[in-house]
Amino acid sequence: MTWFKRQSGEIDAAGEKKVRTEGLWVKCDNCRQIIWKKDLEENLNVCPKCDKHFRIDARTRLTQLLDDGKYEVFDSNMVSTDPLKFVDLKPYSSRLKQAKADTGLKDAVINAYGKLNGRPVIVSSMEYAFIGGSMGSVVGEAITRAIEKATETRTPIVIVSASGGARMMEGAISLMQLAKISAALARLDNAKVPYVSVLTDPTTGGVTASFAMLGDLNIAEPGALIGFAGPRVIEQTIRQKLPPGFQRSEFLLEHGMLDAVVARKEIKPYVARALSFMAGAAA
Repeated sequence: MTWFKRQSGEIDAAGEKKVRTEGLWVKCDNCRQIIWKKDLEENLNVCPKCDKHFRIDARTRLTQLLDDGKYEVFDSNMVSTDPLKFVDLKPYSSRLKQAKADTGLKDAVINAYGKLNGRPVIVSSMEYAFIGGSMGSVVGEAITRAIEKATETRTPIVIVSASGGARMMEGAISLMQLAKISAALARLDNAKVPYVSVLTDPTTGGVTASFAMLGDLNIAEPGALIGFAGPRVIEQTIRQKLPPGFQRSEFLLEHGMLDAVVARKEIKPYVARALSFMAGAAA
């Protein structure tokens, strides 16, 4: 047996243990290198060869941001009622059921309270694996409640976006969330409570058109796709070739749409310094 293989507990027809190698290696879509999965995880799921930032789930994001990976979840019991009884290739209710089984979440966001470098913070972390991180009534209500809690307790809030936009299966109800969250952020701003928006790959549609771009500080991970309509839709509409890197975080920074592009390992100290500065300015 070669060093990169591992044994499973299964027995084949010849009575020997089966050898299984899946799950030990990851192929980087950018540089095409094969990466030992443990090395990738130790590097915060960033390719050690080309610095590509792999997508990570909401729980991993909270663990990376908050001290000792400890946090308290709140407002986690809300579920969508499928108000339109929507059906496309399959019923929306079936999609919700499958997404819940796949992620262990009831919708595409986790609200958490914890500490970031010793400072109490509220973090709303979006889960892209739950129907593309789309924003329906539950996501809108959960994020609004997080903002209202931040306003009431005067606790800084960090929202980590990873979303395909508004959830089409809820129609106009999903679009209402843009205005609701934006209004809550306006009240947060009036109360002079800091809000840091962290945009990850991808952040598109109604999320970009609302809370993702309304932070006191808007930062993004390298190479993140950020925009309203996707680049393919834009090209088909205007019938022109878009410039290289269009809608990637570096392009947006160059054109004044972001405050900074920050590597994943630097996000926690960067946000901590920003919150310390904002707290001093408010005082």
